[in-house]
Amino acid sequence: MKLPNQCIENLSQISELLEKLSPDQYRRPCSILSGASIGQHVRHILEFYQCLLFSEDNSTFSYDDRKRVSFLEYAPSEAIKLLEAIVHKLKQLKEDAPLKLIANFDITDDSCHHTLDTSLFRELAYNLEHSIHHQALIKIGMKELKLDIHLPDHFGMAPATFRNNNQLQETSTQNMH
Repeated sequence: MKLPNQCIENLSQISELLEKLSPDQYRRPCSILSGASIGQHVRHILEFYQCLLFSEDNSTFSYDDRKRVSFLEYAPSEAIKLLEAIVHKLKQLKEDAPLKLIANFDITDDSCHHTLDTSLFRELAYNLEHSIHHQALIKIGMKELKLDIHLPDHFGMAPATFRNNNQLQETSTQNMH
């Protein structure tokens, strides 16, 4: 499966979750997530994709300077709309392209920018891993909120971890026979 399609598959898991959550569940703070809500994590995921895919300048972008859209963390229906726009854009991607990432890793110096060579597909891979990481946090928040919503087994789990767990389970099953 091509990388854009893997991103689409991952985002579809988020979309399915959003369809099952009430607005109250979506925006309710979770103490285990330092007071963040599921909606805040979804907003964060979508903003990174939006920054990468809808940048004004098609060759340079900055996650640090991304557009922050706070209403996305309160309105699951609005998050679904942006998610659908992101999926539409991902479906249009055919090939990799060189990009420049402008980033500041200093917590006190606002002028300490680095310009890094990267590529569209490298950043899609980053966004996919970033999304999976936040999905793991969302899953933890759902447990705190005692939400009984079925999620795919691999929701919030790195593909390599999921494959490894399956191999360990198969090996364990074979050793029992």
